[in-house]
Amino acid sequence: MPPDNNATALNQLLSQRFSCRAFATEPVPQATLQRIVAMAQRTASWCNSQPWQVHITQGEATEQFRDVMQAPQQEGEPTPDFPWPSEYRGVYQSRRRECAQALYESLGIEHGDRAASGRQIMENFRFFGAPHVAMITTDQALGVYGAVDCGAYVANFLLAAASLGVATIPQAALAVRPQRVRDYFGLSSDRLVVCGISLGYAEPSHPANSFRTTRADIATAVQWKGMI
Repeated sequence: MPPDNNATALNQLLSQRFSCRAFATEPVPQATLQRIVAMAQRTASWCNSQPWQVHITQGEATEQFRDVMQAPQQEGEPTPDFPWPSEYRGVYQSRRRECAQALYESLGIEHGDRAASGRQIMENFRFFGAPHVAMITTDQALGVYGAVDCGAYVANFLLAAASLGVATIPQAALAVRPQRVRDYFGLSSDRLVVCGISLGYAEPSHPANSFRTTRADIATAVQWKGMI
């Protein structure tokens, strides 16, 4: 494709992709899943180490894993392999609140209704009804750079899925119970859980899929030096 056409196609995917929070039960064909991971595998990585290992469920395996992740938290259960943010402050807190408010408003959850918001949080562990979930892990020895490479893989996975009409939502919440993930997939202790990606076909009529998050102006994120 000519460069302009490539840029247009990429911009359309970036603009159209959204975090789906309500999925139809229809599974994604195996051939389509294979195309997604084949495209995502082209992700660039530090020293071409390609640290990501991806485990994708379908059918009964999804239902079993859903049950595993929804079970109540146990006392002494391991914490996430990667530390949670110590604090959301300033603009980061504002953006986080804006996203949560838009979601809750779309669902008719009133401010301060902790019971309803709590139920919505638990939807993470139900994978929002998705027929598939992909768990992303990295090698412990690669440290933060392995996790960064996995982040790039996740971004490309999302775009590859969008290009084939498959909806996704990346979920840090699924990394909060890492030992359950390792136990279910039979992973060694040196495989660190980065995140999960629930995927399938969006339920377009569901109100949780009706809102879109905003993006800051590039001037707030990019500074130029030496430009005329």
